[in-house]
Amino acid sequence: MSHWLIYVIGFIAQGLFSSRLILQWLLSEKHKKVLTPHLFWQLSLLASFLLFVYGYLRHDFAIMLGQTLTYFIYIRNIQIQGDWKKIPRWFRLFLWIFPVLIIIFYYNNQRQDIHLLFNNDNISTWLLIMGSLAQVIFTLRFFYQWIYSERKKESVLPLGFWVLSLIGAALILTYAIFRKDPVLGVGHLMGSVIYFRNIYIIKQKEIPQKV
Repeated sequence: MSHWLIYVIGFIAQGLFSSRLILQWLLSEKHKKVLTPHLFWQLSLLASFLLFVYGYLRHDFAIMLGQTLTYFIYIRNIQIQGDWKKIPRWFRLFLWIFPVLIIIFYYNNQRQDIHLLFNNDNISTWLLIMGSLAQVIFTLRFFYQWIYSERKKESVLPLGFWVLSLIGAALILTYAIFRKDPVLGVGHLMGSVIYFRNIYIIKQKEIPQKV
């Protein structure tokens, strides 16, 4: 596949990730509190699917790792919000088995694909480790959010989610600079601004209002 088409897939994925954040940000600004619109998780799942494909085509283990860790959390949040059964059954089935299909494909092509994934000449060992660590930290925000939401019995984006988002995004931006990856760079640069703004909104709401 040509490099420009691979980048198109990546930028579409990051565009979807950015649009979910912009939507969430605008609604939060309007209501003066951090909200979690239903479309946030639907866009997240679609973007994660595409970015996973992008990571595979770029032979980038760090990207694929990050999306694998959050994929099913996106599905769970859609379930919590009551929108999962609104998706056509055949598409729900496909979304569930998609990771399994990738594993089967890897198994049948392991000599080529697995080697390229962990022996990419464009990614040194230290950079692969740093990128993977950045993705794990960035992903922890969704595990934190998932546990928090399960306790609250509603899909919520708490303060800890945004703090982990900001830290993870800073690390991934560093990785993107060394990796020379414009898709990661543009997406996380824009996201960092919104993460910081959500932290500010939450902290402001915690400050007692003067009479």
